[in-house]
Amino acid sequence: HSVPPSQVIRSEPCGACGSRLRFGKAALKCRRCQLLLHAKCQEQCPGPCAPRPPSWPREGVLADYAPPTAPLVPVLVVQCVTEVETRGLTEAGLYRVPGAEPLVREWKQRLLRGGAELRDVADIHVVCGVLKDFLRGLKEPLVTFGLHPAFLQAADIPNEAACSTALQHVVSKLPAANRDTLAFLMLHLLRVSHSPDCKMDVLNLSCVFGPTLVGHSSANPTPLAIMEDAPRQRKVVAQLLALPPDFWRGFVGTEQENLVP
Repeated sequence: HSVPPSQVIRSEPCGACGSRLRFGKAALKCRRCQLLLHAKCQEQCPGPCAPRPPSWPREGVLADYAPPTAPLVPVLVVQCVTEVETRGLTEAGLYRVPGAEPLVREWKQRLLRGGAELRDVADIHVVCGVLKDFLRGLKEPLVTFGLHPAFLQAADIPNEAACSTALQHVVSKLPAANRDTLAFLMLHLLRVSHSPDCKMDVLNLSCVFGPTLVGHSSANPTPLAIMEDAPRQRKVVAQLLALPPDFWRGFVGTEQENLVP
């Protein structure tokens, strides 16, 4: 491996020990296979460069995980949302309280391989962690790199009705899998926000999901872009959650029976 120093711009697992590299910290990155390591883990670096396994984070775009028929929502997303709505809507701090990282990683891999049952996960925060980790690990954010600036501009429109119209227009331009999955997630987050026990209002959810769903306009944003994007990411999610639920239902159907695996 050829591993010059690098700065972590998004929280990712270390290729040697598996625990997360923290945002803004120094790390080592292989020039050839992009493997990231803690500086202290260089000695434990895995053998020579090898192609990454398909489940490695940031390996695919959302459509790679979507089913062949509409609504195009990946099974992992449906499984996590279904489980959270089945037993998590009385849990305080959904999506804000972190789940144990080794369990999040393990269950994400099991779900991507298929056949895993989330009811076997004792801690609902681990299920929330799996969903967030899957979305964060995609090659590009759910709103895509190409439409990222359009989402930011639409959310900045001061007139409420014009903002809503502009956002609906941008959403309709998303690839079908991204659009359907965004709709499915928005309806889910609205249900979370309406649960008094969760104590997760739209503002809280926007803070959690801004970086995850909106991200940045490129895979390698500058530290300045990361700082400047943060409040705008939150604003986009808050404005998306303010759109009429019927708009979202138009993409995934009023009945979601066909989505439950």
